[in-house]
Amino acid sequence: MKLTAVSILKWNGEKDAFLLGIAADLSSFGFFQRSTVKEMLTFLSRTVAKRTQPGQRQSVQQEEYYAHIYNRDGLVGIAIVDKDYPARAAFGVVNKVLDDFSESSQQKWRSIQADSIDAQPVLDSAVVKFQDPTQADKLSKIQKDLDETKVVLHQTIDSMLQRGEKLDSLVDKSSDLSMASQIFYKQARKTNSCCRMM
Repeated sequence: MKLTAVSILKWNGEKDAFLLGIAADLSSFGFFQRSTVKEMLTFLSRTVAKRTQPGQRQSVQQEEYYAHIYNRDGLVGIAIVDKDYPARAAFGVVNKVLDDFSESSQQKWRSIQADSIDAQPVLDSAVVKFQDPTQADKLSKIQKDLDETKVVLHQTIDSMLQRGEKLDSLVDKSSDLSMASQIFYKQARKTNSCCRMM
């Protein structure tokens, strides 16, 4: 699961959207491919932002990557992820970066009329933080915690069953001792009964 890129753009109607920032983790690409990949990510971001109306959410697949887009009142957030990254978590990333940028810019983004890097600090931290999808989606995090608890519970039950098997073998051994004690008692009684007659 990988968050490849996250970007914020200002929707500009029928014209190209203004790029306010894009952050990408291109470590899985070769050094000489990285600039081309970043250009493609920028192109994809502009294209899908232009075609996403205010208030609309959509997901677009391009080969093994998905772009999850949300246009919130003219501010467009985009998360580009691989096929294994959960869509719910990707939209969580988009919402978080839009919230953080809106809070930090205090609506100044509405007056921007050209590309800028105003959203870059928010995006740089987000692309690192949200590589783990459970950081973006609290429900996924709770599910992961439950799965870990279930594993611990299964391990506890397994260890109890193993301990139960050990207890059973101890019970069997104590039964053997009891039988041996009974045999010893019976033989001792026979021997002692022999002496009483005299």
